[in-house]
Formats: sequence, C-alpha cells, structure tokens
Amino acid sequence: MSEQLLSNRPLGTTGLLVSPLCVGGAPLGDMPETFAFSAPEETALATIRAAFASPINFLDTAAAYGDGESERRIGKVIKENGGLPAGYVLATKADRCLKTGDFSGEQIKRSIEGSLERLGLDRLQYVYIHDPEHTTFENVMGPGGPLEVLKSFKDQGVIEHIGMSGGPVDMLIRYVETGEFSAVETHNRYTLLNRSAEPLLDVANRLGVAVINAAPYGSGMLAKGPDAYSRYAYSDAPPLLVERARSFAKICQEYNVPLAAAALQFSMRDPRVTSTVVGMSKPERVAQTLELAQFPIPAELWSAIAEIEYDTEDPEANRFK
Repeated sequence: MSEQLLSNRPLGTTGLLVSPLCVGGAPLGDMPETFAFSAPEETALATIRAAFASPINFLDTAAAYGDGESERRIGKVIKENGGLPAGYVLATKADRCLKTGDFSGEQIKRSIEGSLERLGLDRLQYVYIHDPEHTTFENVMGPGGPLEVLKSFKDQGVIEHIGMSGGPVDMLIRYVETGEFSAVETHNRYTLLNRSAEPLLDVANRLGVAVINAAPYGSGMLAKGPDAYSRYAYSDAPPLLVERARSFAKICQEYNVPLAAAALQFSMRDPRVTSTVVGMSKPERVAQTLELAQFPIPAELWSAIAEIEYDTEDPEANRFK
C-alpha cells in the first residue's frame, strides 16, 4: 500500500492530482452532536498543520461543518502558512441554510461567499454541492439553481471545479449521469459493513467521474471496534451491523491486523476509488492514518473477509442507502 499511498492520482478530468488519502474536515468544526466528541480549537489547528506537513495533499471541508467553524480554522492555518502548501488541493461544499432549509441559488451564492471569507481565499479549487437530498433534482439543475450559480462562479474564475456530495446512492447516480460533475463524494456507503454504493462506483468509473469515498470507518465503529463504539453513520448501529463488525474484528485479530487498517485499505485498494476521506481531529491521527494505510495485510485476510456473507438486500444493513 505504501507505493499506492505515495502516488498521487488524477482527480477525474480536472488536471488536479490528489493523494489516495484525504483529511476529512468535519470533526475539525467541533460538532459534538454529530461525532459525540468535541474538538478544541488549538487541537484542530495543530491537526491542520500536521496535515499540511504530511504526504497527504487533499483536505475536504464544507460550509456547514460546525456552522463554518471547520473552514474558519482551516483559514487560520492557511493564513499563518502564507497560503495553501504547494500542490495542495482543498475541497469545500456549498450548503443549504441549516436554519431554514433554503437550498436556492441565492443561498448557494451566500454559501460560496462565506467560504471564501472564512478560508481567506480569492478562489476555490473544488466545490461540491452538498447533500442535495434536502431539495429536488429539478431545483439543483434548473434555471437560477445551485448548479447554475456555481457554473457562473466558475466562469468568473472564482471556482475551478464542481462536484456532487451526498447520501442516497440512486440520487448520486442520477447526478453523475448528467455529465456536469467531475467528482462524486459518497459517505458511509462503501465500507466493510455497507457496500450499497457499489453501483455508484461502477457508473462513475464508466463515465470518468472521480469517486471520493468518505467515512471508511462508518464514522467510528470500524476504527474503535464494535464493542467500544457501536455507532454507524452518526447513529446507533443496528444489531446485525454490530455482529458483522465483530466477525471482521475476529478475522483481523487472527491475522494480527488492526481492524482500522483493514477498513481503510478496503477503500484504498479499490481502483474505482480516487481518494478516501478520513475525519481527523487530533494531530497524531495524521501519522496514525498513514501507518494504517501502509500496514501489511496478507491476501488471506481479504479472502477470509470475502467469505463473510454480505447481503446487499438486507434492509437493516442497508438502511443508509
């Protein structure tokens, strides 16, 4: 995995090159209601500094993370650094108003203007439309809607590239098939425990759209272990998922491989995935994640994991579609 880790990959057709690991900026925004832990500012700033100094050259945030706090903190480190490190790629997301639910083109314009201000930048390399499950396809794609507003920013040179980031797999496929987006970001739906994003990966791969796969640990259970943290995708995990996680943990134990290493490399070793987003809120997590990405895993472990029955039609296991 070390060679794979050191080699940056094309981000779809954008001309940008990104590392196969991406630092997820959601926990940096101090969102205890989502992650069940807090992220003090100094620790978050130290984490961003560690990310900038590491072989990882890709950072993912959003206007909505901590109501802009993630971007504000990243902006502080960008400023003290005198700009983004050379070759670094920063992606953010244009968001609805979390208070009113407004997902209009005007709101997206405000979101972008807020991101530029918080990050202290005059242009954004990569912007996703974030969580369009909270509006309609017609609104996003229609006249004066979010996509049109972002394309207008692109024409002005304020935004370089536009992607789509969200939850429901069928919805993301519909957006990818429009040909309007150079990358698609999925979360919690392509992990050891939930592979409902398989069809999305296939469609995106066929169309040359980069896949960014977030939350390979299912927001924590596959990093800390099912007995220490029995939550998946930011809520209590159903018993079936906990049991399946225990099965994977047992296999990993037999081969002396950390469960987190198997969970991370499950995503990273898939040729359809351009980069895997891992949320980080402590500086030591950067080095730890690099170690997990390079941890030697025997082929026998993958064979044993493949033998565990995975029922893609199980409603409980796939309630996150």
